[in-house]
Amino acid sequence: MKDVTPLTDGWTLRHDQVRLPAVVPGCVHTDLHAAGIIPDPYLGLNETELDWVGRRSWTYFTDLAHDNDHERSDLVFDGLDTAATITLDGRELGSTRNMHRSYRFDVTGAAGLLEVSFDSAYDEAESVRALTGDRPNVYPEPSQYIRKMACNFGWDWGPTLVTAGIWRPVRLEHWSTARIASVRPLVTVEGGAGRIEVRLLAERTSGGRGRRLVASASVKGVRTEVAFEDDEAVLLLEVEDPRLWWPRGYGEQHLYRLDVELCDENGVLDSWERKIGFRALELDRSADEHGSGFTLVVNGERIFARGVNWIPDDAFPSRITAERYRTRLQQAADANIDLIRVWGGGIYEDDAFYGVCDELGLMVWQDFLFACSAYPEEQPLRGEVEAEARDNVVRLMPHPSLVLWNGNNENLWGFRDWGWEPELAGDSWGEGYYLGLLPRLVAELDPTRPYAAGSPWSGSWDHHPNDPAHGTFHSWEVWNRQDYSEYRSSVPRFVAEFGWQAPPAMATIRRALPGEELAPDSPGMLHHQKAEDGNGKLNRGVARHFDLPENDFDRWHYLTQVVQARAVAAGIEHWRSHWPVCAGTVVWQLNDCWPVSSWAAIDGDGRLKPLYHELRRVYADKLMTLQPGDEGLVLAVINQSATEWRTSVTLRLLEADGSIVHRGVHEVTVGGRSVLRFPVPGELVPAEQSAKEFLVADADGLRALHFPVRDKDFAYPRPDYDVTVEEVAGKRDTVDVVVSAHTLLRDLLLQADRLDPRAAVDQGLRTLLPGEQARFRVTGCSSVDAKRARSALFCSDTR
Repeated sequence: MKDVTPLTDGWTLRHDQVRLPAVVPGCVHTDLHAAGIIPDPYLGLNETELDWVGRRSWTYFTDLAHDNDHERSDLVFDGLDTAATITLDGRELGSTRNMHRSYRFDVTGAAGLLEVSFDSAYDEAESVRALTGDRPNVYPEPSQYIRKMACNFGWDWGPTLVTAGIWRPVRLEHWSTARIASVRPLVTVEGGAGRIEVRLLAERTSGGRGRRLVASASVKGVRTEVAFEDDEAVLLLEVEDPRLWWPRGYGEQHLYRLDVELCDENGVLDSWERKIGFRALELDRSADEHGSGFTLVVNGERIFARGVNWIPDDAFPSRITAERYRTRLQQAADANIDLIRVWGGGIYEDDAFYGVCDELGLMVWQDFLFACSAYPEEQPLRGEVEAEARDNVVRLMPHPSLVLWNGNNENLWGFRDWGWEPELAGDSWGEGYYLGLLPRLVAELDPTRPYAAGSPWSGSWDHHPNDPAHGTFHSWEVWNRQDYSEYRSSVPRFVAEFGWQAPPAMATIRRALPGEELAPDSPGMLHHQKAEDGNGKLNRGVARHFDLPENDFDRWHYLTQVVQARAVAAGIEHWRSHWPVCAGTVVWQLNDCWPVSSWAAIDGDGRLKPLYHELRRVYADKLMTLQPGDEGLVLAVINQSATEWRTSVTLRLLEADGSIVHRGVHEVTVGGRSVLRFPVPGELVPAEQSAKEFLVADADGLRALHFPVRDKDFAYPRPDYDVTVEEVAGKRDTVDVVVSAHTLLRDLLLQADRLDPRAAVDQGLRTLLPGEQARFRVTGCSSVDAKRARSALFCSDTR
């Protein structure tokens, strides 16, 4: 049987003439910080002082012993970042130039000093640029010339911290006769029966060549085996009436353990096991009267995808633990999210990420790692791209949560719209990857899943790459130039990116900028704002609806978070109300990799922004929304649950003081997975441009609001409310903050982290009418009185 020895201990990093303790898996920055050589890159302006780290070479080393009786010993790296030369006892084993691949070196009988020497990623990228020539890039960094996490070189939400190191586990594998080189389980469902075609590839020692081997596979009590004498075996398993894997909200996530063994006459040589799930998967891109669609179909069920984009959860991804993955992905599930798009400027995440998605029913849309750049297709990159794709398709395909392979992020769009086409003048730029190499590899290795050439992409060059009527669409004109009400101007078939910025939670800001006198344009705030004219866009977004605060950072902070939540909700409510024409929204973005003003719903310290709570509301199975448009004011009642929804909707036309002008009750019935839209009766519609009237719709604890004018034009009464604090019996460090409204309170928000950096609250923005009450449950905080609680409360009008 194969023996495996992890190589996690005893590593050293050479820094000039000093030897520092090194953590493996890890990276140079984290080791230097642990040794006190560099400050925390995430704090203050420290990032600007650390450019030198990514521009020099580094060496890790350890002693490697030889003590086993097997025929073969392999040194296996699951990830090296990035351009490395590996030597053992002075003998070069090989070199690498791809962060996204695993590597295996034969070290049979060898021992001594193991050195892993990393060249500067900048030097490697420039050497490739010299061979291929220049290509355009959205950012002035050479990320497209090296197969490395692109956002290491900075992004409009991320720091420029160019890493190096042994970023994934390393081990010794000792084996004899043969080992399992790869297993590809092709899992399908047809006619109620599950089928697994297991394709096993074996590697043999010289003594094992030509010997008879036996491969076996078993799942759910079904077992099969096959004898073979070459390097490949195919095993077929038929499972009658398997329990299916479903996305969350559509059914249970049934998983089965698939065991594969490789044996000879003496017993087991090697084994492999994964959890798999049975589900039928399609992507419906058929044409209709609206254009051409993009609808995921799982087990025959057409799905409106409630998605978020995922970036690496840390600029130093070796620090992301399995527990951290689970926490973040559970937060996604708790917000009623059912699809995670792994964005193409990051990494292929660890198996732990996809395993949690399998368990939680979170569908995964996986980008191949190309983003916002023209990529050369010449060597040495082309060979690396193919090897990387093969490696990761085979690694990830057992996961039932993986529902889509996507060729790139925004590169097809960039070629057409960003001035690349004339600049490239016939040079390669990645099209051959997205429309040639990658779909061919997916068809060869994983034909059970659909492939899309890019996002956005309209299906062919017959349409503009970002045509909302065809395929996937990225909506960025609104954030960049328009008011969020413009989301209602079109109904794309699938919105794969859109979003709005806001700063992180106040406690996150204060930790990241210790001692700074905070202002929107204070040095630290500007440094932790990476978007082009980011603060200008934030301010314009606020000023369209509110009086932009002057010299009041707390108010500015609150209003930017309110506008972020409102903007994203406006888009989702509109697009969901047009199901099935629109078949999904994928918000940019769920998470952050450091403390920064960004589009994220969860900030870099893991704190929830108001946007997070708003996602939970607008992504719930049942939603009501009031939608103004050419057809007048419409109430859309959205039911994404499987069962019929019968409810009474109460509509009230109110004045600013809470008095009722008109009231109506409508009995509605909405079928499962469907939307009912009907016009609001004229007597209930607020007068156009009225500063005193607004409409409220209530049903089953859900509420929709419509104000005909901007907040700064509405005649809000001076806020009047009482605050009490109640202890929660049996729960330590938990209190309820109860707000009783005497006047209209719009977008009431309790910022719990202002009470204690450890504190969290169970909900975000709430609008209360006179006489209503809201109960905010705060955890992680003790000794809160009403005065302190009031200091952490904000609403749209705080005169």
